[in-house]
Amino acid sequence: MILALESSCDDSAASVIDIESGAILFERKIAQNEAHGEFGGVVPELAARLHAENLPKLIESAASYLPRLKAVAVTNAPGLTVSLAEGVAAAQAISLAMRIPLLAINHIKGHVYSLFIDRAATFPLLALMVSGGHTELIAARSYDRMSEVAVTLDDSIGEAFDKAAVMLGRGYPGGAVIENLARDGDENRFEFPLPLKNDKRIAFSFSGLKNSLRLLLERLGETDDQTKRDVAASFQKALFRHLLEKTRLFLSLGSHDAEYFGVVGGVSANRCLRSAFEALAMEFGLKSLFAPLEYCSDNAAMIARAALEAYRAGEFCDPSNVAIVSRISLERR
Repeated sequence: MILALESSCDDSAASVIDIESGAILFERKIAQNEAHGEFGGVVPELAARLHAENLPKLIESAASYLPRLKAVAVTNAPGLTVSLAEGVAAAQAISLAMRIPLLAINHIKGHVYSLFIDRAATFPLLALMVSGGHTELIAARSYDRMSEVAVTLDDSIGEAFDKAAVMLGRGYPGGAVIENLARDGDENRFEFPLPLKNDKRIAFSFSGLKNSLRLLLERLGETDDQTKRDVAASFQKALFRHLLEKTRLFLSLGSHDAEYFGVVGGVSANRCLRSAFEALAMEFGLKSLFAPLEYCSDNAAMIARAALEAYRAGEFCDPSNVAIVSRISLERR
């Protein structure tokens, strides 16, 4: 078995996967939403302190599996440096104490493999990663062959959702808040500009939309609940329209050989987004893939699933010298 730890941002998580069958035998997560809510976003130092408290609890919960471990895996990049460090330190301790190999797992690869929990991976694949920390389009041919084909130039879509929720007075985190508000709103009531409209680059940008939302709310002043729902729906429509337009532009170039199109990351739990990209994949003759809702946000099961591939390939690292990298994601294509 492999024990996997995830602490790239503000969720502490652990999972155990069976090497032979690929079945997830154990998983548990301790979220920090309540602790960060009053600040309107993740506070790195607070996140690290809570990881230091929560990771030992998670490992203790998995104690019955420890004697049968063949390796320990941990997210080492990308993410918040102080948060990654807590997970890496825990994995190093287990590796050295139990004399088992250590696997350093890229968080983005973990999200791609959230599409394949409890089943075989299918490639070639295009994957849209949409979360609080990332917005990028990934071309994947195997575990070892993944590259970015488009990234955000500034903020992530998840961060835009979070800030929108705060501006609307609904707190943090914002993804589910905006989705729920938008469900009963008029998405055509307010018009937002389309980012990078005349820019031929395959890239994403969300800072301008956030500023447009701020200016709209300042102009509206005090708003009733229905207006807030309409604002949320219109804002969500603009975010998704931008994602769709840039992804459609890439697909229309025909510079890929993908058979599948997947959407991963916390924002991929949004049902409106799923429906829109399922239709887009169908438009280009691609088979659409989505992670189960419980595996959209950060979790250790996806790290365990990616670690299974790394274990089979023998990609072990020196447990006394694990690189912690905050920003690097995948190779740029």
